[in-house]
Amino acid sequence: MRAFRTRGAKLADATVADIMTRNVTTCRPNDTVAGAMAVMTRGRFRHLPVMDGSQLVGLVSIGDLVKHRVREMELETGVLRDIVIAKR
Repeated sequence: MRAFRTRGAKLADATVADIMTRNVTTCRPNDTVAGAMAVMTRGRFRHLPVMDGSQLVGLVSIGDLVKHRVREMELETGVLRDIVIAKR
């Protein structure tokens, strides 16, 4: 959208190289979910390339990370529920 605002009709003739992000923020496969979420929140990114050295090994989205956190929270809730029920 930023490119469209600045280039208008010329955007139709633009190449991907003309409009791509050049200084890409990345993460590593061993970074934590919380760390990746923090990077994405600070940078206002929806996607983060995952690099192993100089090789692209994947792409993580904010949706991927949120789904993971929801699953973790559901597991924690289940464990806590079991503890409370067992103490009755």
